[in-house]
Parts: sequence; structure tokens; C-alpha cells
Amino acid sequence: MRTGEPLPSVGEVLAAIGTGIWHWDTSIRQVTVDGEAARLLGLPAEPATLTEAQTRARLHPVDWNEITGVIQLAVAEDTLAEVRIRIMDEQGRIIRVVRSRSKPSFDPVKKAYELIGTLQEVTEPTPGTPAGRRAVTGDWRRSREAFLLDAGRALAEARSTAEVLRVAAGLSMPGFSPDGLAVFGVEGDRLTIIGHHGQDDGDEGPFSHMSLATDYPAAEVVRTGRAVYLSSPEQYKGRYPLTWPLAEGFGRQSWAFLPLTVAGRTMGAWMAAFGYPVAFTPDERSVLTTVARMLAQALTRAGAAESERELTDGLQRSMLPTLGPEIPGMSVAARYVPTGGGLQVGGDWYDMIPLPGEGGRFALVIGDVQGHDVRAAGLMGQLRTALRAYASEGHRPDAVLSRASRFLHGIDRAEEEFGDLRFATCLYVEVDPATGLLDIARAGHPDPAIRMADGTVLKRATPGGLPLGIDPDADYPTTRIALQAGETLMLCTDGLIETGGHDLETGWQRIRAILENHRSGLDELADALVQAVHGPSSHHTTGPLADRREDDIAILLLCRQGEGCGGGEPVVLRPRTRRTMLTVAQAEPERIAVARQQLRELLHDWSSGDQLDSAVLLVSEMLTNVLVHTDTDALLVAEITGEPGARRMRVEVTDAGDDLPHKRRPGELASSGRGLVLIELLAHAWGVDPRGEGKSIWFELYEAEGEVSPDGHGVLGIALEDLD
Repeated sequence: MRTGEPLPSVGEVLAAIGTGIWHWDTSIRQVTVDGEAARLLGLPAEPATLTEAQTRARLHPVDWNEITGVIQLAVAEDTLAEVRIRIMDEQGRIIRVVRSRSKPSFDPVKKAYELIGTLQEVTEPTPGTPAGRRAVTGDWRRSREAFLLDAGRALAEARSTAEVLRVAAGLSMPGFSPDGLAVFGVEGDRLTIIGHHGQDDGDEGPFSHMSLATDYPAAEVVRTGRAVYLSSPEQYKGRYPLTWPLAEGFGRQSWAFLPLTVAGRTMGAWMAAFGYPVAFTPDERSVLTTVARMLAQALTRAGAAESERELTDGLQRSMLPTLGPEIPGMSVAARYVPTGGGLQVGGDWYDMIPLPGEGGRFALVIGDVQGHDVRAAGLMGQLRTALRAYASEGHRPDAVLSRASRFLHGIDRAEEEFGDLRFATCLYVEVDPATGLLDIARAGHPDPAIRMADGTVLKRATPGGLPLGIDPDADYPTTRIALQAGETLMLCTDGLIETGGHDLETGWQRIRAILENHRSGLDELADALVQAVHGPSSHHTTGPLADRREDDIAILLLCRQGEGCGGGEPVVLRPRTRRTMLTVAQAEPERIAVARQQLRELLHDWSSGDQLDSAVLLVSEMLTNVLVHTDTDALLVAEITGEPGARRMRVEVTDAGDDLPHKRRPGELASSGRGLVLIELLAHAWGVDPRGEGKSIWFELYEAEGEVSPDGHGVLGIALEDLD
């Protein structure tokens, strides 16, 4: 070119150096290219307007995804977008590699990207030569170190062999990504297929159970412990002519077979196959070797964890019984959930034991041996067997627990030298399905709960003794309650209550809400209780304690069939009667507080809060009078009848004393004598009924007449000064 002559156009200059121009507008999904760019894309060398789909068909799928990420990052950082792209022909073969440099921009109104850039061919050495390698797409975006960190973290978090294989299949290595993977194991002198990806099911058949002496790359890797890299089909065919026909049908171009080695022992081999030629440079071999080591460690951890889970699950299943045959007139459901941390085996258990004699009587047992380890599970198995033996001999609940406590105490003392003494809590319920009577003995275990047919839930406080194994001579009193038709008994271990940072109070409130509101069958109710503790909803119901440790969970549900059993369909008409009974012994004055609490739970939906307070006050007064003025125990029976809004509450306290109460006129400073005065003032009706042995004093309150009067008096229109 002579001085003074005009300069050639930019397009001519770029074409002269083999550089094309392209323009991409995502708002109209079109790509415009000049003649040189069209040639580089494998199209006729003339300007053209292509759709995104037409353009995408010419690019390697991995590179197309890389381009979109590069563009977004370049816009965010206001930099040039540079990426290497593999161009493919109609048969999916790579014909060249080009470099794209562009300046993208984003239109917030159209919510679209627009970029103008250049395409230039990158000269690559011949695949398979020492210097040969394919394009490393976006390696600036994901460096080798970042990739290995991501891969290591993902493999470390995999808990099973299947998860490890899924992670390995999803690894996108920097600059090259295999489209076929296989993991080989070893059994005796043969290869096995642990898993594969990128092949159809059944394709692994010829390679499964292949002898290690076979002329096959994976077999050689296992024999020698050295990796095998095959950069081309010619290399594969030349080195392994006998097994080449097996691999030829997959249409791959390069293969890497690497040993899976842990603690110096080769446990298998990993194959990474590529649909395009890969030279396997030192950098690429280093990445593959590191991934193979991490994969071997992950598979070893997953295999050990699976073996441990299989062992512990099998141990626990062998110690947990089936619920046995169907019980006429009753339904039973049970659940067991091991602790989520450490060894997933513990000391919680449940059992259902047929009892000798007629009538189909059986026992329900639930318990918790201290600890979450194999010893706890072993003690649990021994204790469960002992309980079954004692129950099958026909002993009453108190005798069964006394013998079991002596048995566990003996085991502990025999192993005292190990310095690890254990105890166990237990709840034993003898059930008569014909009458619904339950005889309950408790050894340090959480109290049972009753869900009535209308959804009312009562926690039935039962007297109990020390946990099993502490005192060989401990006594365990028996409590009898009646399970009415449609009512459900719930027995559980403390894990159901306390898991999630709860104490006994807040944990019980969480479980109570599930019991009251559930409206499905008994099995669904059991699942709902577990989900409340371990399901997604449990994250919103954490307790007040900082300690969030989990515990084993065992649940037993027993329902006497009837309307509302186990939740059932929503109850349209509430049952006309709701009843609770409680015995207060002379030696147990603290059970007066239990009686007050049970009455409040029974009247949880009573419309008048003033009447509820009056009833609690009168119950406390009546029970106290029995304990103070007689030498007998008191039996409390509280009953609600009628429809909501017009119900009658009747509370009756019975004792064996002969002296009938009489109303007195206590002086201003007298410390007693106001009991009947309070009953007369606060109750709608009351009375004293002599019995054959003893007497019964009762009162009634009527819900419809419980409104507060306009003059500000109490529930019956009685002012406080009237009590003076």
C-alpha cells in the first residue's frame, strides 16, 4: 500500500486475518454473521442471519452454556466477554475451535442482551500428540483449584454409593467433560460394575463379571494400579484389540481409566470416556488423578456407612416386633425412628405381648434404655425378652416391672467393672379388649395420653416408681383406667417430646396440637406425630432450649374402635358424654394438683371461664376435705354431657368414710367449714349421697347459664362479698 492511499475497510482487514464479525440480539433471538464468521461456523462463506437454534446447533452444548454464563458475568463486571468455542458439523464432530471476543450489554426495558464481537480460529495441535489438547472453555471462570474444591466438597457430603455416583456424573471438569462414566469394583478375581452414567441400561452386560486377566483397560488398571490413557480409537484398538469391539459401539473418541486406591489398596477402577479427542496433557491427567482419589475415598466412606446402616437397621428391626394379629374391637399402630446422629441405633423399643388366659388380653410395652449405642440396643433386647417372659407367665403389671427392674439391676452389677451402669424407663399396659380396661404400671416413663372421640386430649397422670435397674426392690403401683369407644391411647418415649430443643411442657404442647387437630386414620396419626418432630414443619416449632440434640422416638397408639378412632373422619356431632376418673390416695396429696389440671383439660372448650375456675376450686376443696377429714382415698369422676353451648358438668367425689358432711356457719377467723358454703354458692346443683360403704358428694354446672350477669356479679350472679 502506497502512502496516501485510503485504508481498507475494517471488514476487509478482519477478513484478511481470518476474523469474522457476529451480532447477537436475544430480544429477537437472532444472530447476524458476516461471510468469514459464517465460514468459521461451518456455513457457506456469505453474510447470513441465523436463529438462535441454528447457531446453537453449530456449537458444542457445553460451550453454549458457557457462553451464556460468560455474557452475564461480563455485563455485571463491565468487561469483555472472551470464550473458546468448539464448532461442530451436522454429525456432531468437532471441526474447529474458535475464540470469541465481544462487548455485551443489557437492556433493562427489553430484558435482553445484545453483543457485537469477533470470531477467530484457534490453531490446535493434532489430538494425541504431546502438545495436543482441546479448548479449555471458560477456564478463567472455574479454575482447576476451584473445581477440585467443589468436587471434594460434593463428594464428601455424599452419604451413599448412589449419591457418590450422581455427584461424579455431574462433575464438569475445567476444559473437558466426559460424557460417559463407569465405576468398576472387584469381587474375587472379577470386575463388577458399581455404577455407570452416559450409557443405556443393559450396556454394562459384557463388562460385568469380567475376569481380571482379560485384555481390558479397567482390568489392567486393577492388576497394575497404574492409569491407562487412550487419546484416540486407534490407540485403543492397537493396545486392546480383543476388547475393542466391545467399546467401539459407544462412539467415543478418548478414554481414561484410573485406579481407585485407598490406603495403598486398589479397590476398583474409574473410566471417563469422551466423545471428542482429548490429548490428556499433564494438567488434565493431574485433574483426573485427583478426582479418582477423591472418588475412591468417597466410595469407601459411603460403603462403610451403608454397611453400618444395614447392620444397625437389621439389629433394630430384629429387636422390634410386629404388632401381631388383628384385635377385635381395637386398632394398634406403632413407629420407631432412630436418632439422627452417630450410630443410628438406640435403646427405645415397643412390644405387644399376648397374655395367657381367655378374652384375648394383651400387653403393650414401651421403654427407653439409657444411651444411643450398641450396648443400649443389646440391653434393650435382653430387657424386652425378660418382659415378655414375665408377662407370659401371667404376672400383673406391677410384678412384671418389679421383676424386670431386678433383672436389669443384676445385669448392671455383673458388668459394673466396665463402669457403665445403665437404667431404663418403661410403661406397661395390660389391655382387656372386651371391656376397654387398661391396667398401667410406670417406671420413670412419660405419662400416657388419651385422645377422646371429639378430639379432647388428656394427659393421664399415673403413679409410678423408679426407672428399671436402679433399685432391685422398687415397687410399681398399678392404675386402672377405662378406654371408651372412639378413644385413642398414646404411649411414647421422651424423644417424641423433647427432640428439637423442647422441655416436657413445650414438647407436650406441640404433640397435643397434632393429636387434637388430626382427622385421618391411626397410621396417618402416627406418621403425623413423627413428622411434627422430624418433618419440615419441625423447623418452625423449635423449643426454648439451646440444646437441639435428637433422640430415638418410639410411639404406640391404641384405639378402641368407634366414632373418632385415631382421628377418623371429622366428627360432626360430638359425643354426648366426656368423662375422666382419678384416684387420690391419702399418701398422695400432690395428686390434687393433677386433678385440677385434668379437669381443666377436660373442659378445654367450656364457654365460661368463670365456671371453669369455679369447678377447679370446688374440686380442690372436695378432695382436700376427704384427705383431711377421713382416713380413706378419694375417687374423682368428672363428666360432661349434652351438646356444646348447653352442656352439663357433673363432678363427683366418693370416699369410704361414714361421716356425712354438714353445712356449718364458720366464724370470721375460722380456718375450715366453708366447703359446703362454697359449693352452695357456686354450683347450680349439689348433693350428698350415702353409699353402702361411704358417701359421694357431687355438684353440677350448666353451660347455658354460665353468662356473667350485667351487675358485675360472678357466674351465678353472686358477688364476692356474699361469701363473707
